[in-house]
Amino acid sequence: MTFPDRKFTDVADYATDYFSNYSAAAATVDGDKLRQAADILTKVYSAGGMVYSCGNGGSAAIANHLVCDHCKLVQTDTDLKPRIYSLSATVEMITAIGNDISYDDVFVYQLKSLAKAGDALITISSSGDSENIVRAVQWGKDNGIPVISMTGFSGGRSASITDVNLHVDAENYGVIEDVHQSLMHILAQYVRQAHMDEEVIQQRKF
Repeated sequence: MTFPDRKFTDVADYATDYFSNYSAAAATVDGDKLRQAADILTKVYSAGGMVYSCGNGGSAAIANHLVCDHCKLVQTDTDLKPRIYSLSATVEMITAIGNDISYDDVFVYQLKSLAKAGDALITISSSGDSENIVRAVQWGKDNGIPVISMTGFSGGRSASITDVNLHVDAENYGVIEDVHQSLMHILAQYVRQAHMDEEVIQQRKF
């Protein structure tokens, strides 16, 4: 069922139903897939590889936010020095590639220029079917770069070709993006605390 499926006349009622849908959507994320994603990130961060992130629109904002939490947060109180790069933050490259070649290539072109063995890619797309996302995922697969995809709705083509698909079973963009944002935070906080002394964890705000 989609949300909303009727007109609301009270914002508090809308919020109650929205949060209910959020909780239900968050519960659909596969725990085993989440473990696999954490393992990929831990391996890349520990070995000094680069993690690339990308998304369109609201998902681009999550991809950019990921840089902050997975770079600055994860290395606080740990021996990790994560290297993160958002392909959605490079407006000069994005507009040049979009104007001169195709918007469908704005992420894969950057990956071809930058990525190498030992790196990983995180794609964020509610539909999972944006052409520029699908091309980036496919290139990662073809070139031995582990790919973690966050998707919603039906999952799109990304869900079927990625290494680890963190799928959110929901039909509302806001709910899906909110869960994707939470997954981004969960992965960062989990990896961080896993590399901290327990007594330090108790002294910190996450």
